[in-house]
Amino acid sequence: MLPYSVMNQAPDNITASPEALASGLAGISYLADDGLATAIFLAIHLGKPLLLEGAPGVGKTEAAKAIAALTSRELVRLQCYEGIDAAHALYEWNYQRQLLAIRQAGEREVDIYDDKFLIARPLLQVLRDPAHRMLLVDEIDRSDHEFEALLLEFLSDFQVTIPERGTIQAAGRPLVILTSNRTRELAEALRRRCVYHWIAYPDAAREAEIIMLRAGDVAEATARSVANAVSEIRAKPLAKPPGIAEAVEWANAATILEKGGSPWPEAFRRALGVLVKDEEDIAYLLPDLDRILEGAMA
Repeated sequence: MLPYSVMNQAPDNITASPEALASGLAGISYLADDGLATAIFLAIHLGKPLLLEGAPGVGKTEAAKAIAALTSRELVRLQCYEGIDAAHALYEWNYQRQLLAIRQAGEREVDIYDDKFLIARPLLQVLRDPAHRMLLVDEIDRSDHEFEALLLEFLSDFQVTIPERGTIQAAGRPLVILTSNRTRELAEALRRRCVYHWIAYPDAAREAEIIMLRAGDVAEATARSVANAVSEIRAKPLAKPPGIAEAVEWANAATILEKGGSPWPEAFRRALGVLVKDEEDIAYLLPDLDRILEGAMA
């Protein structure tokens, strides 16, 4: 279930301009700056995939979820990993059903490459219904170059070739979002097929807005303090800098602890494991945490 929802079908003018699109996203609790809103707008109107790069936790996957909700499409997510292949991304045949059909057919002819034996994976699912589905190829940088090459036909012409069936092409251009944490360089051929946008960590003022929008019962002063503190924490040489989602969770956790009787800044210190998810990073931050929190409140 998506964390974003719209009550009705998105109006036709919701993507009429980058500004209208940004306003629509804000209405479902996703704040997009002008650069991101423009990239989404162009990808939709040019009919091209959108490649979003950035550090882990900046909101790339969340952007895809929000776009799917705003355009009233089902989000079909393909999570990439090392060794992913066509059977996981495109399609595979149901060999057990094919064998069973052959046994039951006897001397009668049976088309074992009929649709009923085809298992559609994310890319084929979206090609079959581009008006109601949106594809998210998440963390494409975790896959290998062979898988990137496999994607090129799909990203160029929105079609896939099944040797036993021929070429299947989408009736219209589907919405496609690719994300990358830039753990490796992507192939130039893939980049050329996409509208590109780099998502950076937001500044403290924007992050405070996001916390207020996404967190529960968090005071504005708390949101600003958290945003200021997280901005300084990210500037330190951490193995795993916290993302926006962790900042929101830290604000929520500290608020819960304060309501339970923990004084400030003890509540933030006790909730540090919600923000930072690495033991060495926590040990590195603790001696300086009080100073960071005091500065964040100034």
